[in-house]
Amino acid sequence: MFQNTKCECGHQNPVGTVLCEACGKPLLENDAQSNEVLEMRYDGMARRSQRSNPNIIDRIWNFFSSVKIAVYMIVITLIGSILGTIYPQESTFLNIDPSVYYKETYGQFGHIYYLLGLSHTYESWWFILLLVMIGASLVICSLDRVLPLYKALHKVRIRKHLQFLTRQRLVYQGSVNEAPEEWIKKAVTPFRKKHYRVYTQGDALFAEKQRFSRWGPYVIHIGLIIFLLAVLARGLPGLNLDEHVAFPEGEIKKIPNTSMYLKNEKFTVEFYSQDEVPEHFKDLNKTIPKLFETKVVLYECKADCSDPSKKPQLAEVARHDVQVNHPLNYEGLKAYQFDYDLTPTIRSVTPDLVNTKTGEVYGSIKIDMMDTQRSFEAGPYQLTVKEKFMDFALDDEGKPKSKSPSPNAPAFLFHIEGPDLPEQGIQYLYFAKQIDKQHFQQDEINRQLVGGDLPLQLEVDSMDKVDLIQSVSYLNIRVDKAMPFVWVGAGIVMLGLVMGFYWHHRRVWIRFDDEQIALGGHTNKNWFGFRREVASILKQMDLEVDEKSLDNGGNQA
Repeated sequence: MFQNTKCECGHQNPVGTVLCEACGKPLLENDAQSNEVLEMRYDGMARRSQRSNPNIIDRIWNFFSSVKIAVYMIVITLIGSILGTIYPQESTFLNIDPSVYYKETYGQFGHIYYLLGLSHTYESWWFILLLVMIGASLVICSLDRVLPLYKALHKVRIRKHLQFLTRQRLVYQGSVNEAPEEWIKKAVTPFRKKHYRVYTQGDALFAEKQRFSRWGPYVIHIGLIIFLLAVLARGLPGLNLDEHVAFPEGEIKKIPNTSMYLKNEKFTVEFYSQDEVPEHFKDLNKTIPKLFETKVVLYECKADCSDPSKKPQLAEVARHDVQVNHPLNYEGLKAYQFDYDLTPTIRSVTPDLVNTKTGEVYGSIKIDMMDTQRSFEAGPYQLTVKEKFMDFALDDEGKPKSKSPSPNAPAFLFHIEGPDLPEQGIQYLYFAKQIDKQHFQQDEINRQLVGGDLPLQLEVDSMDKVDLIQSVSYLNIRVDKAMPFVWVGAGIVMLGLVMGFYWHHRRVWIRFDDEQIALGGHTNKNWFGFRREVASILKQMDLEVDEKSLDNGGNQA
């Protein structure tokens, strides 16, 4: 493929080099006698992806270093991103079963959407794999090109081969009537006035400016790599949190996957009056909230945080009145007002254990719906919670189950031991709500469990023994420690774009052969401006030059 890796100037070039690294002479057999403009992207430097006999590692390298492959992967990723926006993602749901939601809301197509896994596109393995592959492509593309470019820009020989000069896109050839060394010395000044850095060697000159612009694409790659790493890091525990959490009024609740606790001290909501309702809401025929606010207290756990048998020791760190678009913000943790529920729910109930025959009250027990105590004592009787159903229901086989973690229909299965009871004790199912007792026929179920009349039962004789949660505030808890790096990556991308778009690397080589001058010039952008600039410099050196004559093919003899 190559004529010789050793150039006539004596420089030994690596296999795969198109132009001599030292003098710039074309090395390809079918290129040595050509007059076509040279490919100057990497000044002829060899790249690893151009090896003639690649091994398996080289093939993998070639795959990821291909710009075409990178474009395909980006297009596929964009298509996947678009598909993920057709319907809402599961991550935006609050107390919704996605396996049912998509089919009921969007029909069969929605069900297929769910089965294909598009309902959690951005957390899926294939989407993350595509991002990783794009990142690998960026790294390998950069390494495959940046190393040859670095060698080309930092191994600059001032006196270049004549064929290198005459096969540039910008070329001038002519004669001068003074000593070449003196002409070169005088040429330094006009080049420097145009902000070129000038290097001379006898009767040869090399001038360049704005070399840094060549690094613009690789600065963009660095920014994209940081951006992708930050996006992928958001999936790591502790770096990203986006949860919708229900905070009952008056309760302290742990924020998932953190050491922080949050208390909903008070929730308030204000509604528009009939006269205040905006015109575009009047047709909805429902009450429109004007303002809803949660007064929250944020705590940090200082001790006993992971031991469930001990009560965590909390220290208050922040207070805030959370409203829509006015979140709590503490060291990167943000709590946004998302929704609310004004349906009263039971926090705890304190029933009495009563003898069904004599009416004797043996004692009372306090049952918390969420943090339920395992065992109780009521007089001589011992009650142990065997099962807890927060939302009681029966499955297809008639077995009890809980439909959701919310206390919509709380029920507790107790094992009771004590005097006048069988040696093995009895089982007793207790519903906290009176409506559920009637709906699920509590007494009938308990007669079947006992095998006859009930000797004992739990009763609530006053609403004073029922502690109600008047409202529930839903907050969107967000932690995104990777976001600053996303912005850093985006900023570096913008820097690379500015470098590449607004500055252009311009180079001019000049050499003398006796009194014959040969000039070659190259830039990566704005050839017309470059041609005008070089023409003005040559005119200052008393050379009659027409701008168009500098184009390769219109050279002066």
